[in-house]
Amino acid sequence: MLKYSSYFFFILVVLFGIEMLNPVQQHVILPFTSFIAEVCASILVPFDSNVIAYGKILQSSVTGFAVSIEPGCNGIEAAIMLIAAVVAFPATIKQKIAAISIGFLAIQVANILRIISLFYLGQWNMDVFEWAHLYLWPVLIMVDVLAVFLIWLRVINKSDDDGSSAIAEVA
Repeated sequence: MLKYSSYFFFILVVLFGIEMLNPVQQHVILPFTSFIAEVCASILVPFDSNVIAYGKILQSSVTGFAVSIEPGCNGIEAAIMLIAAVVAFPATIKQKIAAISIGFLAIQVANILRIISLFYLGQWNMDVFEWAHLYLWPVLIMVDVLAVFLIWLRVINKSDDDGSSAIAEVA
């Protein structure tokens, strides 16, 4: 357990350090964050034609209310937590790639739901928006990371029990 924890924290520090580098922020994180804003807008526009996205901003053209998807709100940090947990755990490369890929997608789906809900909550009630933004959604995103990790552990444990790869069975 100490070996796993040490490896996990080392990977976590390295990945967060890489994420904070200016070239990574400028060429990876900010374009990805803008992409998330565009995805949110493309989901909403068929139901609400007043939604616009520009850069990392999602805005209502009617009310003027906008949410800015800032660092820590784009799902990258949650994904880094999952990546560190998966990479530190003893499993095959194939199992790790599957967990990271599916986990990243699960985190981003939850994050898109988060952004959309906050966009509408902010237009409805700022007190509820603040509570959901600061307390509810951070916990839900981390629960998503934990759930993905625990499900993955169960899948790879099952594959160890019967000698076959449960991940290959799912695909």
